[in-house]
Amino acid sequence: MHSLERIGRYRLDRRLGAGGFGVVWLAHDDVLEAPVAVKVLSENWIDHLDIRERFLSEARLLRRADSSRVVQVYDIGELPDGRPYFVMEYADGGTLADRVGTGPLPVAEALRLTALAARGAAALHEAGIVHRDIKPSNVLLRSTAGGGDRVLLADLGLAKSLAQASGLTMAAGSAGYTPPEQAEPGSGIDARADVYSLGALGHHLVTGSVPGPPGKVVRPDRLRADLPADVGRALTRAMEPDRERRWPTAAAFAAELERLAADGPGGTPAAPRRGRRGLVAALGVAVLAGAVTVAATLATREPSAGTLRVEDGTGRVTARVPDAWGRQIRDSGWNPRALGLGDGREPGLAVADDLARWQDLRSDVNGAFIGLSERGDVAAEVRALAHTGCHYEGSRAYSGARWHGLIRTWDDCPGSGGSVVEAGLSPAGGAAQPQVYVQIRQKHAAKDTADRVIGSVRVGT
Repeated sequence: MHSLERIGRYRLDRRLGAGGFGVVWLAHDDVLEAPVAVKVLSENWIDHLDIRERFLSEARLLRRADSSRVVQVYDIGELPDGRPYFVMEYADGGTLADRVGTGPLPVAEALRLTALAARGAAALHEAGIVHRDIKPSNVLLRSTAGGGDRVLLADLGLAKSLAQASGLTMAAGSAGYTPPEQAEPGSGIDARADVYSLGALGHHLVTGSVPGPPGKVVRPDRLRADLPADVGRALTRAMEPDRERRWPTAAAFAAELERLAADGPGGTPAAPRRGRRGLVAALGVAVLAGAVTVAATLATREPSAGTLRVEDGTGRVTARVPDAWGRQIRDSGWNPRALGLGDGREPGLAVADDLARWQDLRSDVNGAFIGLSERGDVAAEVRALAHTGCHYEGSRAYSGARWHGLIRTWDDCPGSGGSVVEAGLSPAGGAAQPQVYVQIRQKHAAKDTADRVIGSVRVGT
């Protein structure tokens, strides 16, 4: 085997791994000054035209997917000896196989990761591609600037277009993750084959072991005492041998996992609360009283900063929002009971470019609701919220000059594709009160905008 030190402008660093047909290297792009992964066809397959075409097909399918939830292909080329290669984004967080190698994951984390992998599969299906080999080693993690992980589907070596998959004649896949129809030559498959594999992935993450063969899978909640029965049922449904009984789509499966993960801390569902699941996106606006007024009467424009200073009718709650959000304001307070807190009237405001459309997640709206609460645990109530149909991005701790607390984010909401940010905040100085509930809607998610609005919130005496 010839030693490689450089491929084009890519300086090879170390070998990351090898599959059936190719070797993957960590490399450095000297032009962009960034790490990349380079996959090269193995030397022993150089004269096999069918394998060469299969190798190139993987690169084409990755490009066709064109999704941030699937590994991106940057470049493609050929070595002097004729072997093709393609250049991909480098996932520095390893794989889910690495993550689960030391044992089962916390339930909430396992559900979150499986849901994100399912969202990646849904993106493939929307592009007309079925993966056929979803398993922990093919789910990559890439760190983000905010300290979290992006979950990426990789290795489309067995992937096919859905049009081709309906007539597949060769069995493929990995033991424990392969649905029965995929293991039987000539049966044909559709996107529900990936739903089965995603169920097996979730089963592995919550139990620490690969599930048994189709029809003989032990429900995961029987293998892990602290696993809620609802989680066991959701994962088992995904692995039904009869594909007609599975979740109909990867997106539907992801939505259920996100709901289960959001039901309670640590993945353990909280006691049912009437009306909490799928809480209206415009919770604050729905419980505010009084008429909508134009922003000019209740806000101070700050042209140099491109923001508006808004306040509620009592003058206790103020914040700064982007100028474009400030077309309408409700300023007459809210009842925290709607969030599950103590009953009573508290200061609050809502500001948006169209408050009439706020309550519909399918509408394009930019704005914020800010409500004060003098009782209860706002962060705990925010942790229990869910927005069915939206993609749950996860939660993070917030620590600012005036507030600390919990921020949770959903994006890709149905119809609008927009985002919802929910925050439960307490004074940074350690005082128990007052607490603040913040909800932010954006047509295009921007973490820095949400953080600036949250950081601008002031509560007077």
